[in-house]
Amino acid sequence: MQLLNEWAFIGVFFAIAWVFPLLPIAGSWFLRPHKPNAIKQQTYECGVETVGDTWVQFKVQYYIYALVFLVFDVEMVFLFPWAVAYKQLDWFAFGAGFLFIFLLADALIYAWRKNALEWI
Repeated sequence: MQLLNEWAFIGVFFAIAWVFPLLPIAGSWFLRPHKPNAIKQQTYECGVETVGDTWVQFKVQYYIYALVFLVFDVEMVFLFPWAVAYKQLDWFAFGAGFLFIFLLADALIYAWRKNALEWI
């Protein structure tokens, strides 16, 4: 019973963690003004009337370009703390950082050879 009392705050935390995001969502659902009409349901793009079909297919290459950007953007998030603590690192952390940089450089070379970085 003592162990259950020690872990009860985690259960309360999870219960409250569910209430905080769900309460505003439910509140906005019930309090929102809902008066649909034909004008509100039309497609709107930057104040310009749409001409033709609004469903346009984009080239897959744009998505690949975006994914490569995200990979190297996230790289900076992981390398920044490593660079800040550079002088306090031991050899294992130093080697792990360089292995990480090597793998990302390998991915960049692979993307370059596959022409994933060409914006055509």
